[in-house]
Amino acid sequence: MATASVFESYFGGTSLVRLLLQRGLAAVYFVAFLSALNQFKALLGERGLLPVTNYLRHVGFREAPSLFHFRYSDRLLTGVVWTGLALSLVAFTGVSEHGPWWLSLLLWLVLYALYLSIVNVGQTFYAFGWESMLLEAGFFAAFLGPAALRPSLVPVLALRWMLFRVELGAGLIKLRGDACWRNLTCLYFHYETQPLPNPLSRTFHHFPRPFQRMSVAFSHVVQLAVPFGLFAPQPVASAAGVLIIVHQLLLIVSGNYAWLNWLTVVLGFSAFSDATLRLALPFRAADAGAARPLAFELVLYALAASTLLLSVKPALNLVSKNQAMNEAYNPLHLVGSYGAFGSVTRERYEVVVEGGNELAPNDAAAFREYEFKGKPGDPRRRPRQWAPYHLRLDWLMWFLPLRIPLKRPGFVPHRHELWFIRLVERLLQGDQPTLALLRSNPFPETPPRFVRATLYRYEFTTREERKRTGDVWKRTRVGEYLPALSLADLRPG
Repeated sequence: MATASVFESYFGGTSLVRLLLQRGLAAVYFVAFLSALNQFKALLGERGLLPVTNYLRHVGFREAPSLFHFRYSDRLLTGVVWTGLALSLVAFTGVSEHGPWWLSLLLWLVLYALYLSIVNVGQTFYAFGWESMLLEAGFFAAFLGPAALRPSLVPVLALRWMLFRVELGAGLIKLRGDACWRNLTCLYFHYETQPLPNPLSRTFHHFPRPFQRMSVAFSHVVQLAVPFGLFAPQPVASAAGVLIIVHQLLLIVSGNYAWLNWLTVVLGFSAFSDATLRLALPFRAADAGAARPLAFELVLYALAASTLLLSVKPALNLVSKNQAMNEAYNPLHLVGSYGAFGSVTRERYEVVVEGGNELAPNDAAAFREYEFKGKPGDPRRRPRQWAPYHLRLDWLMWFLPLRIPLKRPGFVPHRHELWFIRLVERLLQGDQPTLALLRSNPFPETPPRFVRATLYRYEFTTREERKRTGDVWKRTRVGEYLPALSLADLRPG
């Protein structure tokens, strides 16, 4: 009891902290399952761009644990997703936290297992660092315990350690990566070239350059120095949490990064104490709670020991000259390494997909553009706010100009991502689930005879250009990205 009292005075009470962590993580899980409900079948289902059934023929259960190894069907996927949505709502409302400790534990572990099953068969469409982040956070949330029990510091500190790795990993990967982070100029380009700009990205892009350099310096302070304050006594740890949350909120209002920043905000709650939270939020004093049962205590000891063991590789990664970014060291996606934007592109290129019906497929006037929901297309269209929702196809479209040779003429399938060639095929077929992933379909009655892709350079318009033309973007045609193809061109042989 004396030891527990010492820790309590150092880290502060965590009953309210536990409540915010549970509610916040439940909300993010709901968004993740909602994204899967609306997109998974078109991307990865039985007739998806990268069908799960094909993937599972070459990947074993131990390599990628998933319920779908036993059987995959779109109907089963729908059941998994709706179960995840329902359990997320139960966790968000706190219903599960008013029962025995094992009920809370079981609910969160089921949530974790269901989403792990999706991520581990999601291939390139789920190869984002925030997928592993959500899995790791959800796993540790399982051990926070119900409201009736005294909270343990073990899962709270595990989540705080995760926040430390997220922030310091992001800061170090920047310093070790692109020189523009070191000379404070990366934000000259970042708002314009980031994967999915939001309504305010253009405004941020046009801020004065001294302000942009100051913003990079602030980011370095928050990500390189502040994380060490997370393990200081209160109120220093709470102050570190505030700075991290403020930084994440600035990222939220300037771009669309799915739930990356929102999840980091939730993790920021782990830095607070109940006393600090009561200064800012209208919470009543929480009861201390009953003592934890012995069985739960033993589980927590095992959790602490296994977390320390799993922390060796990510800790070594932080001090490595060859630091890995967003590395999962085990198929359970627990205690990984995180980081983002070690390099920043200086110019924005977009692949614009077009369809046409003319026999002469090179006639530019005969083609109409497919508009995506989030990625830039029509120069007049202002970017929308999508985060924390994740537009997976739009994100993958952003990567295309970075990964595929651009100056080799002619169509050679292996030079292009398989999912992209299948996207073209689905558009030629008029596939409705695929078209539902897009903002608009220029061929609502019958699909086009040809689909092609053109590469454009995109830049934000200046204030004067916007006032004169009404355009948000100005774009310049670079050349052919994919020649006009028909269904006959895509048939083997």
